[in-house]
Amino acid sequence: MEEQVITMNSIEILKDIARRPLQEAQALRPTLTHRVLDAHPHHNNSIAWLLWHSAREVDEQLASLSGQQPVWTAQGFAERFGLDLDDHEMGFGHTGTEARRIQVSDPDLLVEHLRAVVEAQLSYLDSLDEADLEEVIDTDWDPPVTRAARLISISLDAMAHLAQAAYITGMDPDAFEEARPGKPPVGNPQSEDRRA
Repeated sequence: MEEQVITMNSIEILKDIARRPLQEAQALRPTLTHRVLDAHPHHNNSIAWLLWHSAREVDEQLASLSGQQPVWTAQGFAERFGLDLDDHEMGFGHTGTEARRIQVSDPDLLVEHLRAVVEAQLSYLDSLDEADLEEVIDTDWDPPVTRAARLISISLDAMAHLAQAAYITGMDPDAFEEARPGKPPVGNPQSEDRRA
């Protein structure tokens, strides 16, 4: 009996990795209630922030690679979210106060945004070949960053944040901050040294 060997090229592997954040968000969707989206588990990053940031960091870095306008503005998500942010804001380095300003009551909008970003990423990957993946695109790092390494990095960052969101959804209600008169919440949003 002849053994069957299945091979995948680099583009197919990158597309598989790119799909993972959306798959995780879709699996989480039934647990994403209004109550839990903007709740803070004694940390400045809510689930809404984590999902928003996951999509935005992929979107902005993908736009830099492709030369295209980010999905955030091109498809009208900036207006739909209504967050009053700079068009290229994606949450890197947010202070506690800034992270807590990201409040989203519609879980479907968060998932739809991530879906649109992943679709843009898949379309971009379809435009590449193996030589494109090997191209050095950032010499500010040692070793220099190739296009393939950047594409892996942005997807893995999104997956890390989706994993954090999944963990938060399983927390007991007592794990979340409550507004108590005269007592500031743990993870005080005024703390500027706790960056997102």
